[in-house]
Amino acid sequence: MMVNQTNIKAASDGVWEGDNPLNCAFPLLIVQVAIVLFSSRFLAFLLKPLRQPQVVAEILGGILLGPSALGRNKYFTELVFPKWSTPILESVASIGLLFFLFLVGLELDLAVLSRTGKKAFAISFAGICLPFALGAAISLFLRRAVEEDHDSAGYWQFLLFIGVALSITAFPVLARILAELKLLTTSVGQTALAAAAFNDIAAWILLALAVALPGRHDHQKHASPLISLWVLLSGLAFVVFMIFVVRPAMKWIVRYDGGAMHEACICLTLAGVMVSGFITDLIGLHSIFGAFVFGLIIPKSGCFSQRLVERIEDFVAGLLLPLYFASSGLKTDVNKIRGAESWGILALVISTACAGKIIGTFVMAMMCAIPARESLTLGLLMNTKGLVELVVLNIGREKKVLNEEMFAILVVMAIVTTFMTTPSVMAIYKPLNNRGSDSTSDGKEKLRILACLRDPRDVPCIIKLVESFATSNESVKVYVMYLMELTDRSSSISMVQRTRRNGVPFIDRLCKGRSLDEIEAAFNIYGQARDQKQQRIRIRHLKSVSALGTMHEDICNVAEHKKAWMIILPYMVNGWGVVNQRVMENVKCSVVSVLNRREAGESSASIGQGTKRVGLVFVGGPNDRKALEIGRRMAQHSKIIVTLLRFLDKTITSSYCEKVTNHLPFEVMVVMMQEIDEVAVEEFKKQCEGVVVEYEEIVGEGNLAEIIKAMGRRKEYELLIIGNRQVTSSYEMGRVEVSTLLIQGGSEKDTAKTITGNDV
Repeated sequence: MMVNQTNIKAASDGVWEGDNPLNCAFPLLIVQVAIVLFSSRFLAFLLKPLRQPQVVAEILGGILLGPSALGRNKYFTELVFPKWSTPILESVASIGLLFFLFLVGLELDLAVLSRTGKKAFAISFAGICLPFALGAAISLFLRRAVEEDHDSAGYWQFLLFIGVALSITAFPVLARILAELKLLTTSVGQTALAAAAFNDIAAWILLALAVALPGRHDHQKHASPLISLWVLLSGLAFVVFMIFVVRPAMKWIVRYDGGAMHEACICLTLAGVMVSGFITDLIGLHSIFGAFVFGLIIPKSGCFSQRLVERIEDFVAGLLLPLYFASSGLKTDVNKIRGAESWGILALVISTACAGKIIGTFVMAMMCAIPARESLTLGLLMNTKGLVELVVLNIGREKKVLNEEMFAILVVMAIVTTFMTTPSVMAIYKPLNNRGSDSTSDGKEKLRILACLRDPRDVPCIIKLVESFATSNESVKVYVMYLMELTDRSSSISMVQRTRRNGVPFIDRLCKGRSLDEIEAAFNIYGQARDQKQQRIRIRHLKSVSALGTMHEDICNVAEHKKAWMIILPYMVNGWGVVNQRVMENVKCSVVSVLNRREAGESSASIGQGTKRVGLVFVGGPNDRKALEIGRRMAQHSKIIVTLLRFLDKTITSSYCEKVTNHLPFEVMVVMMQEIDEVAVEEFKKQCEGVVVEYEEIVGEGNLAEIIKAMGRRKEYELLIIGNRQVTSSYEMGRVEVSTLLIQGGSEKDTAKTITGNDV
């Protein structure tokens, strides 16, 4: 059905009046957005087992909707993506691109980049120069393919576009790949990220130069070279104005806002994005340059920038940005690549892009004394393409520098190089095998604890728990691991970028307005206090930046590598709860999940001046026998009095025995467990000779959780230790009005898995 493009309505009158909604702009846009989101998410689900980044699925989804696949059906194209709707879809997509590039600039902290060192800068420089030079060399051959279609592109502009397209590294996509491969916190990952950030800045400068150069458009056959000079000078003046005028104004706005996120400040900032984009478009540069520069000059100190990102990123990255990939895919016709010459050009472009990036990065990394395998890994990682690549190609197509065939070839090149990154790195570099050994170990440290946290409020309880296991006659090493979730949200990139080499991240959002330096300071003060008492304790800081589904791998691998006696985890709910569960299922050492009920801001650097009473509940079974071991270690502390609460109720014991095993007759199992338990209790008493340990026998009936709750209400003990069992769930114990340790025996030599609550 033909539609009069001069009389397109925004909304339809409805099907009951005989109006087709798909012939109106807004209803059709809704359908297009729904189709784009569904296709991209579905492809992302299919590619997830291959560990591919989201951008690959989004680009492929756009190509499938375009003339390469479904778009070959004229009925589908006329129904869903008619030609008259293209400007509308591209305008909405361009708004998403504008604000996404603003977010990229907002999260790019030049102060952090200045501290990354000369090594990353040198690797980035080599990773740009060689592929750019190779791209310039093959542009002589590629330009012939372009000129067969039209001769509107100037030679220097075409050379710059090809060089930039081959030398770009996608920083956000690279961060996703590094997180998926568990390389994010390694030296290879940090170097690659820093080099990619430098690469992005250089790519924007080169792209601005390419856009400024005049192409011989149909309406501008004899453009003066002075136009390029005026464009560049105007662009430079715009940057200077933004730095010396707009940046101080934004500093004042940030101070005025004071973290309250006033609506006026937000609206003013968003309007600044639009105005900046309009000015650069007026100058002759693309509007995205203005948005990127505006985001770059906004102060990164405080929480204004991070909260601003959280306000708009879901709408921009989740809804609008996929439309840009779809609009790019609708312009990509892979069927234009036909014939031996076209496929030969595709192979040449892919091989040139890979060779330039990999060889250039590899050689420079080797010159920087990086091992060969890590240097090759850096080269493969730097070969990642993404959104910026599509931006360059779309601008080149708009400027008529690239024809449809060359555009399709370069889009396919971007997909292939990005797709090959993950499997190539996995084949040559195993991150878990490159952690190295614990060189700080001197063989005298008997107790090693891995303490994981994601909030400053977890610090006091963790320090108390560490203190309760530490004694004056043995040294302790505590590995403090900061847990940071990496999601598909763009702001998670700032988590990666705002890290220092000592492993302490600058993440205001994670700490809810407080720097994680406070966490480091708290543990350092605790260590110094122990040193003054001649009690040796060493503290090492680590970090894990991973998706929740794979974060347990980081924790388990570090615990195994560091030979930790116990893992301390914060009590985590909602999506974070899966981390605790999977750690308990896979780790081979004790696990303590800390339920912190204290109000934020209350702190404690020691176990306190008074004596603490700990109740050790013993019913029977391997879990309770492990509880005896933990209670015995606590009893060695001079300010802890442990009371062994021996339950003699057979109903509780029988209920547990039935849950534990049924491969033996029940009566035989009860007798065997009672004998083993008696031996364990006697061994506990023997090992606790010389320390204050009380013993009490309790005869009670009913649910064990109810009995423990009654103890909590009486406030008899500051802490209760009890073996975990199915009749006392972690949820029930979380409601007990006293700190509680739920201990679950592991599969290897009664290894414990523990859940703890902090003081109320």
